[in-house]
Amino acid sequence: MAAIKIEKTGIEGLVIVHPQVFGDERGYFMETYNQQTFNEAGLDMVFVQDNESRSRKGVLRGLHFQTQHSQGKLVRATEGTVWDVGVDLRAGSPTYGKWAGVTLSAENHTMFYIPEGFAHGFVVLSETATFNYKCTDFYHPEYDGGVRWNDPDIGVEWPVDDLDSLILSEKDEKQPFLKDVRDQLQF
Repeated sequence: MAAIKIEKTGIEGLVIVHPQVFGDERGYFMETYNQQTFNEAGLDMVFVQDNESRSRKGVLRGLHFQTQHSQGKLVRATEGTVWDVGVDLRAGSPTYGKWAGVTLSAENHTMFYIPEGFAHGFVVLSETATFNYKCTDFYHPEYDGGVRWNDPDIGVEWPVDDLDSLILSEKDEKQPFLKDVRDQLQF
């Protein structure tokens, strides 16, 4: 059975997952998810939905969450490179409003687990990126929520030279600040 290495971020539950990769002159093989291996590492979530997105350089998606039916997400880049971020929105958490980020790429095979009660977002650093999500609950558009990607109270340090050149959806450009939705969050 392939092993995984769990790297803590300093925020309870938000972890970086390094799978074991077997490579030779033909290419590589890795298990991207094995329930037994994850359970042995203390990650006992159950996934019910897989998603995939493809974006071009400079696209920033996030910071998203669901106000009900919160989703835990195991994410990875299968093409290209992204900077991925999780923000703790759990009421009463000692790290409420804190974030951690990691570079995910097709080359480093790193994965990031963002638990329920977190906002999630990423920015594409390569020419294009294909991004995969395993989710612990089904998506419910009526509970879609988000906070501003550049909220100064959160202070995500996006590794982009020109923040004005980022490509955002209309929805993400208009997301509220955390201080304006704090009372609506029930994680």
